[in-house]
Amino acid sequence: MLREGYIEKIKYKSEETGYVVMEVETPDGDEIFVGNQASVSEGMYIIAEGEYVHHPQYDLQFKFTSCELKLPDDIYGIERYLASGVIKGIGEVLAKRIVKKFKMDTLRIIEEEPERLAEVNGISKEKARKIAISYSETREFQEVLMFLSGYGINVNLAMKIYNEYGDDVYSIVKDNPYKIAEDIPGVGFKTADEIAEKAGVLRDSVFRKRAAALYTLSQSMGLGHIFLPEKMLTAKVCELIGINLMSFYEDDFHEEEIQAEFHDLYIQLAVEGKLVIKNIDLYGEKDVTVIYLAVNYYTELNSARMLKDLMLRYDTPIEEVEESLSFIEKNLGIELEETQKEAVITAISSGVAVITGGPGTGKTTIINAVIEYFQTNGLEIKLAAPTGRAAKRITESTGHKAETIHRLLEFSGVPGDEGNVTLRFGRNSENPLECDAVIIDEASMVDAFLFHSLLNAIAYGTRLILVGDINQLPSVGAGNVLHDVIDSECFPVTELTKIFRQAAESDIVKNAHLIKNGEHLTIGNKNSDFFFIPRRNTDDILKELSVLIMDNLPKYLGVSAYDIQVLTPMRKYDLGVENLNKRLQVVMNQARKGVHEKEKNDVIFREGDKVMQIKNNYRLEWKIYGGKGYIKEEGMGVFNGDMGTVKLINDFDEELTVLFDDGREAVYSYGSLDELEHAFAITIHKSQGSEYPAIIIPLFDGPRKLLSRNLLYTAITRAKRLVVIVGNLNLVNQMINNVEEQKRFTTFALRLREM
Repeated sequence: MLREGYIEKIKYKSEETGYVVMEVETPDGDEIFVGNQASVSEGMYIIAEGEYVHHPQYDLQFKFTSCELKLPDDIYGIERYLASGVIKGIGEVLAKRIVKKFKMDTLRIIEEEPERLAEVNGISKEKARKIAISYSETREFQEVLMFLSGYGINVNLAMKIYNEYGDDVYSIVKDNPYKIAEDIPGVGFKTADEIAEKAGVLRDSVFRKRAAALYTLSQSMGLGHIFLPEKMLTAKVCELIGINLMSFYEDDFHEEEIQAEFHDLYIQLAVEGKLVIKNIDLYGEKDVTVIYLAVNYYTELNSARMLKDLMLRYDTPIEEVEESLSFIEKNLGIELEETQKEAVITAISSGVAVITGGPGTGKTTIINAVIEYFQTNGLEIKLAAPTGRAAKRITESTGHKAETIHRLLEFSGVPGDEGNVTLRFGRNSENPLECDAVIIDEASMVDAFLFHSLLNAIAYGTRLILVGDINQLPSVGAGNVLHDVIDSECFPVTELTKIFRQAAESDIVKNAHLIKNGEHLTIGNKNSDFFFIPRRNTDDILKELSVLIMDNLPKYLGVSAYDIQVLTPMRKYDLGVENLNKRLQVVMNQARKGVHEKEKNDVIFREGDKVMQIKNNYRLEWKIYGGKGYIKEEGMGVFNGDMGTVKLINDFDEELTVLFDDGREAVYSYGSLDELEHAFAITIHKSQGSEYPAIIIPLFDGPRKLLSRNLLYTAITRAKRLVVIVGNLNLVNQMINNVEEQKRFTTFALRLREM
């Protein structure tokens, strides 16, 4: 059934899905049209195909499945169209003036002779130019939206595609939509596959197979891998695109033929410079063929070269060093034991040095001593950590300014041609860091790509000191840098094992080392900083969390409820972050009058909520404000794991402002709220590098692969003053027994040894 008419009023439009509810003036009177079409504006003429449906609340509606939109062709429609706000700079009053002046010629004037708009009272030549630009962009984008909506592409994705390809979008979607998955971050193979199916691309297309291979390798980086063994890659690709390796076309093809076909595909992608193919010894198996994304291979290779170049020896007479250490001990009021002295001497005399150890083993004391040595000898030192929380913690413990690695490297956006922004580190090989030594704390969190950028900014002759706990979880991003540097045996490593007296009095430290050594915990609740509260089911655990967070722990520690962090091994299940955050939001920040909120994808964001950034956004701008509202500092880039609080929700501008823990403020459009999630509870993985006054770990059951020793160890070592485990003590000891870890496919240690 066809229905048509002028769009009188848009009652509702979703910026995410394009779903729209609108009042349409048809020849038979006003009707309600509903369907997916994001590019509509009031005043446009719609010709829609669909059927009438009866809505229990809103009565009869015309639900369209497809539609054609036309610009208005009468005075009334043109005025409504201009007054709808679709063109920046034109409101109702100005729309009336323009149409009164130019009548039916209005849209042609705006498009072909925009300078004539200045003939209208209230429009300057500059404003006329801006109106013309907005009209052109609107028309162009509306046409693209209408085209892409035919392939089931929502508004947000359509904007990304259009920004990437411009006018080439039409040919790309029709000829090879899989290119979208290759070129646009966040667009997966399955999305491209759905578009390709609608575009009529054959299921056995070579485009589909190559896109699946590149997508699989890209996705494996989310598990920390730099490469995949070829056979594993082919198996995963076949699973993704629906090929049965064991019986393909009723046994006309066998596994060997399929492996050979994909090997030829990998070779072609390698010729194009997208992949690198190597043969290596892998976990005891000789001469295994492995496949890298080219960028991953060369990141490891170049990092190995740069790190080896830094490995110089500094010959300082031992008498001078010992004299300096005596002065440092006296000045700092400390007494270094032998291993600590060795660590300081190694850091002083080596171009690259590694210091690793668990909690209470004196890593911070060594950092303080190294800083004191360099400053006493007139040398400049830089101190950094992967996250804002980690940088803040090391600043507080050393008294020396530390910053995130991104800020150390002066990450920023540089304006380019046509208004685009190029993202880069201001510190690089052409503009290296101006210092004599760089100390990186929490080095286990540094992934392969950030490490490469760091090395690129360290000049030859600058010392690099990596400090971290090798027993913690590896980085969220791809690579296993600290582990591989140690495993290469190419650099001096000091491992700290002695627990010092003051730290030994803490059950947090004692139990962390018991866990690391595989020993079971016996918790008697007779100490002051480590407690276990047994509960028999998840409902009781959830009730206990509320009491602990809102009453018991704030009183016991003298902190706010927001200083207490719930850590959990998983995302799903009753005790996963998704369910915990819904429950804890009700307890910690319930809805109330005067507090604004915004719902997005069934998640309600509310002013005052604890939130976390869940993906790197290198383009998001932030500001740090001074006491009287002036901008103290500004920059670009908010990163996976950054935590803060929702400061303001502005429905008028459709924006949400987050104040991060390090003082940065960033503004999110409603369309980008999928980059945020609540952080009343977070996964243990996301807590890496952070330290909290108190942590609560709810444990009852869960998948074995998520419940491992190093996961529990990482969680325990996030607490500064108090750990509370609620639930099943047997599960705690089962985690200690579980030493299974997801092996990461990396070859950084191999590349270092090859150098």
